[in-house]
Amino acid sequence: MPLFIPSPVTRPSERPTAPVQPGTGNRPPPAGPSLRRSRRAALRLSPADREVLWLYLLTRLAIWITAYCARWLFPANPDTRKPDSVLAPFQHWDWAHYVHIARDGYFPGGAGPALSGWDNREAFFPGFPLLLRAVHVVVPHWTAAGLLISFAAGAVAVLALARIARLYLGHPSAGRRAALFLLLSPCAVFLAVGYTEALFLALALPAWLAAQHRHWPLAATLAALAATVRVTGLFLAAAIALHFLLTARTHRRWTALLWLALPALPAALYSWYLHAHTGDWTAWQSAQERGWHRSFHLPWEAWSRTWDAAFSHTQATGYAGMFQAELLAMGAGLLLLALLVRRRRWPEVLYLALNLWALGTSYWYMSIPRATLVWWPLWIALAAWSLRRPRLTTICLCLGVPLTTVVTLTFLTGRWAG
Repeated sequence: MPLFIPSPVTRPSERPTAPVQPGTGNRPPPAGPSLRRSRRAALRLSPADREVLWLYLLTRLAIWITAYCARWLFPANPDTRKPDSVLAPFQHWDWAHYVHIARDGYFPGGAGPALSGWDNREAFFPGFPLLLRAVHVVVPHWTAAGLLISFAAGAVAVLALARIARLYLGHPSAGRRAALFLLLSPCAVFLAVGYTEALFLALALPAWLAAQHRHWPLAATLAALAATVRVTGLFLAAAIALHFLLTARTHRRWTALLWLALPALPAALYSWYLHAHTGDWTAWQSAQERGWHRSFHLPWEAWSRTWDAAFSHTQATGYAGMFQAELLAMGAGLLLLALLVRRRRWPEVLYLALNLWALGTSYWYMSIPRATLVWWPLWIALAAWSLRRPRLTTICLCLGVPLTTVVTLTFLTGRWAG
């Protein structure tokens, strides 16, 4: 039984096609007479694709306008008579790590974790900084180069999400609805700034789409690239491998399993690189522990500490509110996981479970609301729900847009510790 069910009532011009059941062993939708022809078709923009891109451009424009106003209304110095630069609102928090890596490398001048005050930059995977350095050759301003990467990657990501939603739900408006929920989600600002979420989704979602069409070499290659951007790429690779195992039918197709080992290569090479400079095979995890308290703790211990930080009045109100958001995001992830298990969507279950385990076993919860951006089953589930209950979209917009605006402003003004 499919997880996502299209609306039972549609206009004749919007009659849905039969939804597919990726990850179950059902026959996939026809991929065309040849792989080459299907790839050409994937590059064409349908009217539905163009509508999603138009929605994407409108939301980018809204964020840019907000950033422009923020530099005038919320200057760093309240007594200043001159606002910050146009790109200053996009230069906060993790952006400094990415630009330092892209500009100076991981261990400039032999520096490293043995030095006092080390910034633990090796906690960030090299995919985004490497691309940032390459784009900087053409775009001299570092921040502008990062924004360009996220802008282009975000367009690819929303297109791929929309196509996955239409494939799952078989409804012509499913893609637009899934993209709308993603682009207006509370942490959507991270898709527009120089962070890794947009680039990761631009690789991960096409990889998942390729896996649904059984294009295993393409899926594995894109997943390997995603694994250079975020550790979540390894979770994606595991989900794709499980999808392969659940859909493989003949011995001849088992040769594709060799391709699915490819995503492990970037992580292995990065570990080898860090070991060569630090002597520590787990240098990435060590940096996570030093800089962000991401040492392993039992799930209930992490929940308890986060709950205390959120409600025991030991933190400033801003931080307490952030911890409350962490708890809410974890709760949403657990509900989604239960729904996926109920529908036996095992590849998506594996992907989400690995995400929740990684995020829910630290000292306390951190960056889970941001992580919801890469939980694509969430946005498709919301799209399916809104097709069955049209008022849901209105409710989500009325309740969610104010929260999205607050999060966007707190990031653009540098008042949120992300």
